Amino acid sequence: MTVIAMWSGPRNISTAMMYSFASRPRTIVWDEPFYAHYLAATGITHPMGDEVIAIGDTAYDAVVGKCLAPLPAGAEVFYQKHMTHHMLPGQDWRWCLRATNAFLIRAPERVLASYAAKREEVSLADIGFERQADLFKLVSDHLGKAPPVVDCEDILANPAAVLEKLCAACGIGFDPAMLSWPAGPKPFDGVWASHWYNAVWKSTGFGDPRTSYPPLESRLQKIADEARPIYDNLARHRVGA
Repeated sequence: MTVIAMWSGPRNISTAMMYSFASRPRTIVWDEPFYAHYLAATGITHPMGDEVIAIGDTAYDAVVGKCLAPLPAGAEVFYQKHMTHHMLPGQDWRWCLRATNAFLIRAPERVLASYAAKREEVSLADIGFERQADLFKLVSDHLGKAPPVVDCEDILANPAAVLEKLCAACGIGFDPAMLSWPAGPKPFDGVWASHWYNAVWKSTGFGDPRTSYPPLESRLQKIADEARPIYDNLARHRVGA
């Protein structure tokens, strides 16, 4: 069994990546396991937050146990779509060292342009860059080397090549089935999908990379400037470079 913990912030084509892995045979996926816990523990207001808490598991240790539990017979890969900011200070994150960790990154300017269209209030913490850096260091120190990093733009530019490298780095074989999926909602989508996933529901594969985005307003550009050094550091290790 291979457990893949994919760590990203929001608006990082993370749902498309989940759909990609779900298209593999003998693969199970889990959409943001710690979301309900994060909302309950922080009291932060998110779209559909009450529904997320009501349907999810809010106990951190219980979710950790499910992340590391044996898979059903016949399943070989357990892909977990994790949001980095769901890991809170003071928690023991070392459970992830029992999984194969990978990191999905995107330029902060592009993250913010997409995020701000869905949620008016946004901070550096909301987009997960600082926590992604913390988790990257934890895993790197444990391995003695950088774990696999993939950039959204590299994937969109050449999905087959980059996914093949990612799969190899995770110790599994690439399957061309990962390049497409049926349009529409998926049974493994989180309850929040109706608010956040409208664009990816229209997709049947990875879209073309956008070459430009509208300029950010000053408050968002300030956040992007704070996140940029973190992004640049992780980008040095990306497998699709």
